[in-house]
Amino acid sequence: MERIEHRACFGGWQDVYRHRSLTLDGDMRVAVYLPPHAEKRPVPALYWLSGLTCTEQNFITKAGAQRYAAEHGLALVVCDTSPRGDNVADSDAYDLGQGAGFYLNATVAPWSRHYRMYDYVAHELPALIEENFPVTDARAISGHSMGGHGALTIALKNPGRYRSVSAFSPIVAPSQVPWGEKVFTAYLGDDREMWRAYDATELVKNANEKLPLLIDQGDADEFLHTQLRPELLKQAADSVGQPVTLHMRPGYDHSYYFVASFIGEHVAYHAAALRN
Repeated sequence: MERIEHRACFGGWQDVYRHRSLTLDGDMRVAVYLPPHAEKRPVPALYWLSGLTCTEQNFITKAGAQRYAAEHGLALVVCDTSPRGDNVADSDAYDLGQGAGFYLNATVAPWSRHYRMYDYVAHELPALIEENFPVTDARAISGHSMGGHGALTIALKNPGRYRSVSAFSPIVAPSQVPWGEKVFTAYLGDDREMWRAYDATELVKNANEKLPLLIDQGDADEFLHTQLRPELLKQAADSVGQPVTLHMRPGYDHSYYFVASFIGEHVAYHAAALRN
């Protein structure tokens, strides 16, 4: 791994690395924040998945999470939202292609060559982090918007891998909203049965682990009623006894002003689960 950024932050270090991903067949960037505790002992890790158009930079520069990670002794691991490069398939649309990996494994050309973000996040990335940094195998996962979708689906598909999961403004039912229908058709084809494997509302119905789901959603979010629809996940979870906490936050929108306002609560939530 090649370190390309190194900055002191709340007594720890905010670094960014470049590495070759075998899963994605290309170079990737990943940000790693190590709290001061990591100088004495390995620490648990919170993985963060960002939303459409983001890179690793959005979260590490806008959310203010390092302060809380330093307080609780957690590492923060933030990857890019898709493979990138001149040889990686792309689209003129902001919600498809580079910057819009949707944390799935594409099966349709030309996307299938590089767009395997599910395998990267669930398998390659944690193995890389745990091999190269002073972190334990105690993991939590969270994300925003498209990244909230990724956090929920990856946690639900991998019982026992994560101690906790949370999401801000997640796309919870991509099979039923325009964003999801567009990218699932492109990446996975027309067979809607394949879509179910990356749809949190469908996955929760047959989850083998009752991992509590924590969701924060702004009620002034411009995408709330068309793209996000958290009530669909709440209804599905309630029907099978899956624990879910949905906080509707009055006045908040879809931006990082919203994420920054409540990221401290989420880090504390994950810290408690990781300590146990």
